[in-house]
Amino acid sequence: MRLSAENTMLSPCTLSTLSHLSPSPPEALLPMRKPSAPLDSEHGAAVYSDRVLKIYDRWVLGFSNNYAWKCPTDAVLLPFFQQHLSSNHLDVGVGSGYYLAHSADKPGQKVTLLDLNDNSLKAAASRIANLQPTLVRDDVLQPSGALGDRTFDSISLFYLLHCLPGTMTDKARKVFSTLGTHLTPGGELYGATILGDEANHNWLGRRLMGLYNRKGIFGNRHDTLASLQSALSEYFAKVTVWQVGKVALFRAEMPLT
Repeated sequence: MRLSAENTMLSPCTLSTLSHLSPSPPEALLPMRKPSAPLDSEHGAAVYSDRVLKIYDRWVLGFSNNYAWKCPTDAVLLPFFQQHLSSNHLDVGVGSGYYLAHSADKPGQKVTLLDLNDNSLKAAASRIANLQPTLVRDDVLQPSGALGDRTFDSISLFYLLHCLPGTMTDKARKVFSTLGTHLTPGGELYGATILGDEANHNWLGRRLMGLYNRKGIFGNRHDTLASLQSALSEYFAKVTVWQVGKVALFRAEMPLT
């Protein structure tokens, strides 16, 4: 097995997580945000310890997606991921590696994983070790240029944006302007993100939103479908955005660069 570890590039943050399946997760497992500079994505990434990653699929992709965010993984998110996955793919904010582990079986499949958290990179890489993924560690809000001039036919961002601090306008502009330059002609950027208060969350969703935003794991109180579409349209000529439950799904093609 070969795991190519290269310096830097990107920040993840797919939903937070806890050590047991309870509607009221233990706050002791969730680090409190400390004062930091604007658009600092370290806090959202820091939650992904080995312990958290072991229960991530059950808590986030199972319980939370079904009951809090009302966007089932099996029925909505996984099929969406699989539909747009190419044989030359970049996954940004890799979480536990669940989506690629259930999708990346094409002959000649090439995968690059980008994340700020070493635990997430290692966990995701171990689940698709047969593909010999390339690993890149970096902060998507303050990229170091570790991707160089490499380009990809597809780029996924599943549950990344809602974990980044700042307004949708600020954080999405930074992410889309960076990643758009790494799409091949005809390539596609796609993903999903949990919307903010305007989505009218249920009781469980409001509790999780309050806890995760207070801890600095989420930064999405003011994220809306309209602001996401507006940010995408600044950097891509072809944009599609829609909502399932409390989650925005999006596709973007033809970077305006």
